[in-house]
Amino acid sequence: MFFLCVAVFLVGSYILYSILYPNPYSIMEGMSVDDVSSTSTTSTTSSTTSNGIAGNAAAYGANLKAQAVKAQDSFLISKYRTDYENVVINMDDLVNNLMLQTTLSIDPAKPQEALGKLVMLNNAKTALNSVMKFIDKT
Repeated sequence: MFFLCVAVFLVGSYILYSILYPNPYSIMEGMSVDDVSSTSTTSTTSSTTSNGIAGNAAAYGANLKAQAVKAQDSFLISKYRTDYENVVINMDDLVNNLMLQTTLSIDPAKPQEALGKLVMLNNAKTALNSVMKFIDKT
């Protein structure tokens, strides 16, 4: 009788868990083969074919293009171009000020940390320039 009660409890727990958490791997990043935000209708069983390797490259490329178009449609760049440009310009000004602040606060005894921060901020400026070129291109 004890084993029957334990078995019923375990089965009930499993059913309750499967109802509350239908796909436990969808909440863990990097644990599932398919991307949660993917709009692909093809299902693959191997992770090597879901990323565009071999025969799936054309479908993978089409899926990437669809995602890019979906993102562009959500941004409405032609309508909000000036707002986006102002955001990038203001962010560039902020990065410039942070670079100046970092330069003025470099510890001569240990300059490596501050110089690393300067390199990171310079990379941010390069990224902002790329964003501005993208906005101007579309």
